[in-house]
Amino acid sequence: MPKHRDLLALFLLNARRPLTAGRLRQLLWPREDGDRSDSLIRGYIGRLRQLVGKDVITTVSGTYTLAIEDHQVDVGRFRRLVHEGTSGRDGAKLREALSLWRGPVLADVDPDAQRWAETRRLREELEELRLLAVERRIDLDLEGGHHRTLLAELGTLVARHPLRQSLRGLYMLALYRSGRRVEALASYGALRDQLDDGHAIEPDPELQLLYHRMLHDDVMLHVSAGPPVLLPRDVAHFTGRADLLDQLISGLVVVHGQAGVGKSALAVHAAWRHRDRFPDGILYADLRESTRPAAILEDFLRWLGCPAQAVPAAFDQRQKLLRTYTANRRMLVLLDNAADESQVRPLLTSCPTIVTSRSALGGLTGAVRVPLGVLDDDEACGLLVKLIGQERAEDEGVRKVVRFCGGLPIALRVAGSRLAARPGWTPGYLAGLLEDESRRLDRLHSGDQTVRSVYAIGYDGLSREARRLLRLLGTLSAPDVADWAAQIFGDQADALLDAGLLVAHTVDVAGQVRYRLHDLTRLFARERLVEEDGVQVVRAELAKLQAVAVARVRTSRFTLVSSAPSPGNFATRDIKESVEWLAAERAFLVCLVDDLHGVLLDDGAWRLAHLLVPFLERWRFLDDWHQVCETGLNAARRTGDVRAEALILRDQGDLHRARRRWDQASDLLTRALDMLRREGRSRDVAHTQRRLGQVLLDQGRLGEAERTLTACLHTLGGSARGTAEALQALGTVLHRAGRPEEAAQRLAGAAGHFAGLGDRHRHADTLLELASVRLAQRQVPEARECAEKARGIAVRLGDRLLDAHALLALARVNHAEGAGGLAREMAGEALKAFDSVGDEQGREAALVLLSR
Repeated sequence: MPKHRDLLALFLLNARRPLTAGRLRQLLWPREDGDRSDSLIRGYIGRLRQLVGKDVITTVSGTYTLAIEDHQVDVGRFRRLVHEGTSGRDGAKLREALSLWRGPVLADVDPDAQRWAETRRLREELEELRLLAVERRIDLDLEGGHHRTLLAELGTLVARHPLRQSLRGLYMLALYRSGRRVEALASYGALRDQLDDGHAIEPDPELQLLYHRMLHDDVMLHVSAGPPVLLPRDVAHFTGRADLLDQLISGLVVVHGQAGVGKSALAVHAAWRHRDRFPDGILYADLRESTRPAAILEDFLRWLGCPAQAVPAAFDQRQKLLRTYTANRRMLVLLDNAADESQVRPLLTSCPTIVTSRSALGGLTGAVRVPLGVLDDDEACGLLVKLIGQERAEDEGVRKVVRFCGGLPIALRVAGSRLAARPGWTPGYLAGLLEDESRRLDRLHSGDQTVRSVYAIGYDGLSREARRLLRLLGTLSAPDVADWAAQIFGDQADALLDAGLLVAHTVDVAGQVRYRLHDLTRLFARERLVEEDGVQVVRAELAKLQAVAVARVRTSRFTLVSSAPSPGNFATRDIKESVEWLAAERAFLVCLVDDLHGVLLDDGAWRLAHLLVPFLERWRFLDDWHQVCETGLNAARRTGDVRAEALILRDQGDLHRARRRWDQASDLLTRALDMLRREGRSRDVAHTQRRLGQVLLDQGRLGEAERTLTACLHTLGGSARGTAEALQALGTVLHRAGRPEEAAQRLAGAAGHFAGLGDRHRHADTLLELASVRLAQRQVPEARECAEKARGIAVRLGDRLLDAHALLALARVNHAEGAGGLAREMAGEALKAFDSVGDEQGREAALVLLSR
């Protein structure tokens, strides 16, 4: 039924396009005047519906539509498969597309493409797609080494399409790889003659380049390796960093971090993971192995197909040519181990680029920076277990090895490799070997892999001054160090940061940049210190640091107890700033006491310990207080200074009092008092007596406490501060003894003294005690006034613990006024603060009030 075939062809040429009966009549009988009836058209359509399905051809408002999707027709499937096969370099899809080919479109109903305009357009489109699919399929077969079997097919295609230069190039390449170089060059000459004859044009640049490469017998043409993928082998057992893998494949990304942290492993793994996104290849260069960008440019150009003779000699021309080669290719570039921006800039193209470096390479504007740190404990354990096998995962030594490696991937891989090579070793046995810090780097090796070599690379590239700074920082045991302290040893911190041997890990509460050495970096620095510096050099440098640290602590301590300006060079403007600085430096200063003691700088060690006590006492850092007193006492005894030993014993007595160990406190303070009396230090004696009086108060020995504190007042004479402190303690004794009038008098006097001295902390403490006395006297308004004034001071100082005590005092006032709900709310807020700082005594007082 020819007309039914014609009608179906028309519907397929106009799929999903409404056609009226008149339009169909015109297309079916183009040479007639339209004498055919609509009923005839409807009859044809009805018959066709019986063949293809009544729902396939729909009728709406007098029009007919072939309601099918592209995938239901071979033409649509052919288009899709060609697109997917060419874009994804998928030979299977290209072959499937070509298997659908049955010859020219509609050859049986419109053989000359004269009846319908759509036939010619569709025929030209599909023929072009077919040739494209054939070219891409042959290209892939050439990459697979099938050049000899392709010669006959390519010869036929070139004969049919003599001016199609892409086919000519494939034919030339097949001839060349089949050992027929002369014929390949002759085929190019034939095309050039054809183009020149009457056209006066040259072959395309790409074909010209292929000709010149064949002319010079470029060895890279002999084997088809496909698109260049120059990546190193993917890292085995890659662990963690899942959140970073996708971030690296976008524009220009700089992955930076300390030595051995796994920057290269992350970049290489990310590149392999996203390999399918870059069908035109991945370029890779280790910039540590070849530091000359010109040589890398030449290497990249050769891998991209540029003949050796065509590589420009001029550096800038090589850059332009690389950008030209990569402009229209979907490629990734990975530049590993960059030392500075000058190595990277000449190699940047329009392609996504990953750069790894120990430095953040701040000069590469517009780059996305991905800082890399060490692995957390779980990730580190996971990596080690992958390396040594799941059967050893439960060994308790696994976590010890992880701790000794500090979560550093290179150290974990070396340790894992060593265990994997020695099945008889347990993780616990290796952990035992690594426990000795002096031998740890020696034992972190496996074959030619060593952790020490990772540090040596960065260290050897440093200036003499920067190497010296690293060695001196290695002497410090603190977890981190502020910029002011590092600068005492030398202004080379940036050089260490760029070398990946130092990490700027935070800005502290005092606004200072804090630097951190990895534990293994510190061990390496100490090794170099032993080899390159003497003990006297270390001692001299630590003495400089100690002098500045003591001056700063003394200045900050001064502002904690006085609002008057300090004469020091490091005067702070406000108590809050002093507190913030001391809080930021607490761990460093506590460790510095040990460091000074370790190099026999005992005078500086005990003085720094003694100076830190008021701050540690005020904010109840009891463990740190204990540590500095232990070290300070040893240092004081080694100096032979009796007063120094007595002062540290007194500090220890205060610590025991803070821990409510009254007997130990009394014993230590008594010993300190006897020593100071023998030394004839009357003021020190009075201050120690006052502390003993407070211990007696805490023990409930009120009569003895009153006599001791009264004697202390007479001993102090004209000391305003000592008098204020003794009055405060005596007022508390009298309050406990049930003598509120006398207590209030003493406390009011103490408050006046502290206010005059500018000691806002002690002023607030005294006001809170006075508020308690006023409540006992049932003078509730006066109690509120004292408590509110104390809280105002606490808020201005930013002292959370003092504020908690003030809140508790106000809660008691509210309870006395009958506002029980508000009292419990304030007590609850105070309880949270006491819990946060571990103040058990304050916590108990808050709970008592909450239970009322």
